[in-house]
Amino acid sequence: MKVKIYTTISCVFCKKAKEFFKEHNIDYKEIDVGKDAKAARDMIEKSGQMGVPVIEIDGEIIIGFDKPALIKALKINA
Repeated sequence: MKVKIYTTISCVFCKKAKEFFKEHNIDYKEIDVGKDAKAARDMIEKSGQMGVPVIEIDGEIIIGFDKPALIKALKINA
């Protein structure tokens, strides 16, 4: 399973999402769109969103820290 999270340093919900991943032993790649303009454009293109977090799980886009959507996409037994 391939998990990417588009974040910024000051994003509270990004921190919550990363904590959620750690709690469930999910490996993820963090992309700081505050430092990487190309990644920011890619994120906007994929999601239609300028806000973070945008989470991509095997090509599926989840906007924000949507715990139920994350549980479903990651197939976590809640």
